Amino acid sequence: RLDADAPLGFLLSGGLDSVVSIVKSECEIKLGIIFDYGQNSFEREKIAAKNIADYYKFPLKIITLDWLKEVIDNGLTSKDKLNSISDLQDENELINSMQSVWVPNRNALFINIAAALCEAKGIKKIIIGANNEEAKTFRDNSKEFIEKCNASLKMSTNSEVEVVAPLINMNKNDIVKEGINYNIPFEFIYSCYMGEEKHCGSCESCLHLKRALLYNNSQDLIKKFF
Repeated sequence: RLDADAPLGFLLSGGLDSVVSIVKSECEIKLGIIFDYGQNSFEREKIAAKNIADYYKFPLKIITLDWLKEVIDNGLTSKDKLNSISDLQDENELINSMQSVWVPNRNALFINIAAALCEAKGIKKIIIGANNEEAKTFRDNSKEFIEKCNASLKMSTNSEVEVVAPLINMNKNDIVKEGINYNIPFEFIYSCYMGEEKHCGSCESCLHLKRALLYNNSQDLIKKFF
């Protein structure tokens, strides 16, 4: 739950979930945080994050984790893709996709670093774009994961910094619908794993987005992204 007057810290990737989390929180963002850990998409994410931070008027901090780049040999640095939207229904394909972009302990690391920064700045809430659809593939996007992080933060921060996930019960169809209703700046969003100028249309992230745009009859946005 969010107090409308509570200043927030924000884990920002530049993707759809990030932006919809901003507008759903309806609170003042005091700090946006983006991480560079060697992912293919970082340069495009950085551009998206800066545009989003400027649009919503909050400062952006880039944190570089060189050591994390060294310990991942595939996570978000591979070029593996799915074949079609139908692959999102194939459990084996999704497991393979998850393994090709998995970064050990990534979200827990991000949350704990953000918590240290936020406590130092007097910020007690951290927004993250975790949602129910991605939790089916990535367990560190789940409601259980968020609850366990908050239990840990009660012990590791004096001000009991808390993680809040406004989209935790939503799927991508709902998130796109919310984005349309809130008139978010879709032109700034970058949700692709590959780091190409336009969304590749074939990585798992792109296919989730494309399917949700089709569900919401947003052909104009499909042309914009893909």
